[in-house]
Amino acid sequence: MVFILENGVSIEAVTAFRKEFEDAGFSTIYAPGTEHTAICLLGNTAAVDMDTIVATHPIVAYGRRVTEQYKAAGRTVHPDDTVIRVGNAQFGGGAFTVIAGPCSVENEEQIQLVAESVKKSGAKVFRGGAFKPRTSPYSFQGLGTEGLSLLSHAKKQTGLPLISEVMNQTQLPLFEDVDIIQIGARNMQNFDLLKEVGKIGKPVLLKRGLCNTLEEFLMSAEYIMASGNEQVILCERGIRTFETATRNTLDLAGAVLLKEKSHLPVIVDPSHAAGIRSLVAPMTRAAIAVGVDGVMIETHNNPAKALCDGAQSLDLEQFDTLMQDIKRRVEFEGRSL
Repeated sequence: MVFILENGVSIEAVTAFRKEFEDAGFSTIYAPGTEHTAICLLGNTAAVDMDTIVATHPIVAYGRRVTEQYKAAGRTVHPDDTVIRVGNAQFGGGAFTVIAGPCSVENEEQIQLVAESVKKSGAKVFRGGAFKPRTSPYSFQGLGTEGLSLLSHAKKQTGLPLISEVMNQTQLPLFEDVDIIQIGARNMQNFDLLKEVGKIGKPVLLKRGLCNTLEEFLMSAEYIMASGNEQVILCERGIRTFETATRNTLDLAGAVLLKEKSHLPVIVDPSHAAGIRSLVAPMTRAAIAVGVDGVMIETHNNPAKALCDGAQSLDLEQFDTLMQDIKRRVEFEGRSL
């Protein structure tokens, strides 16, 4: 249930209105916008008499029931785009942000070299996996805490904010120096983890699960937001279909629908979606064309010897070439990079 407020309502009146419902056991979302300000009630609102609320509260212009389950993540309650800023990076609000780095942290030389190179090329966020979920238990699982230490050193040297994937809630204290917490595709419906990252004050990049619908994806974002964290970035990384020629199938139509249904920033991961190096650049160009807010690209100094996902990783020269192309296309559209 959402209540649209009259213009010019004081913050004190808004606070009192929210407290009335929170004392009754509801959670509330405050959503100020350019055209109107809304208060959304979260919980079982079946017994709430909406007409009585409108009639007895002078700050309320009108009310309506929200049919979508994803109230915090949806545009019905929050019509204006959410903009998330991390260091010099911006997600949403007309920016196109590039996240780049290796799939996994392997050693200090690799991390320093790649971080310095992708920054020079124009990436705004550095990625690297310290803990790696792998299909096979015999595959490289990451360096763990040592990997996080190497990422922190690269951050100090380059000034780039960090993004890295957390596997479970017990690891969160280790991610103090990580600026964006990544929830991977296999953890998209790990609801205990979603609730915990909802309690931290850092942006969360949430990847769509391999076989999950858009509604399920948005409901996972809702778990994070309902726990108090409104800084969620949605990442379309390809879904599993009957096609086997590519690693996954990049759902660009789904990414566009996410932009329509949700106010949250949406980015695309062409590396995981394609799984083939030669497809990363054209899929990136397609992502720019459909209007998403950025891309996450796997980049390695020596993909042929990468311990993880080398076949889909660009080398540093290929990434720099792609970044020049991205700059031209983004500037042509009047967007910032």
